[in-house]
Parts: sequence; structure tokens; C-alpha cells
Amino acid sequence: MSFQAYLDAVETKTGLTPRQLVDLAHEKGFDETTKATPILAWLKEDYDLGRGHGMALVHVITKGPQISAKHVGSGGTHADATDVLWLDGKDSNPNP
Repeated sequence: MSFQAYLDAVETKTGLTPRQLVDLAHEKGFDETTKATPILAWLKEDYDLGRGHGMALVHVITKGPQISAKHVGSGGTHADATDVLWLDGKDSNPNP
């Protein structure tokens, strides 16, 4: 599953775009200095997200939407279309 597919699945499950979840995380005080454990606990408790989907959000909460270019066009199961993840809703993604 690509990184973007994880984020799209989170949106389907929660009804919130990744950007909305990032904003909520920042309101809770989570930022680039926060370890994964408290963010994962919050996502599990409030949204019933498992570790895989939670870790995709941990990345964008703590590091932003940029991912390594090695995953772009690699043809592997984790290949993404671009090295910048779309956070504003799967239905509006120009690179589905």
C-alpha cells in the first residue's frame, strides 16, 4: 500500500482529511518533537486507527507531507505518484 493510500484510507475511516487530522494534532500540542507513541495512542483512542495507518499520520504530523523520492514511481507496493503527499482530501487529489 502506498503512503498516499494509507492517508486516503484514514480519511475514509475517520471522515476527516489528513490535513484536518494534522491540524487537530497540532492543537493537541503534537509537533516535530513529539514521539510516535503518544500520537498513536491518541489516534487509536479517538479514531480507532491501527499502527500502520497511525504511522502514516505520525509522519505528516511530525515531518510534513514530503516523503523520500525513492518511493516515487518505484513500481513497488509502496510506490507513490509524487514525493509530496496530498493532505486535502482524496477526492480532490490531482495525482490519484
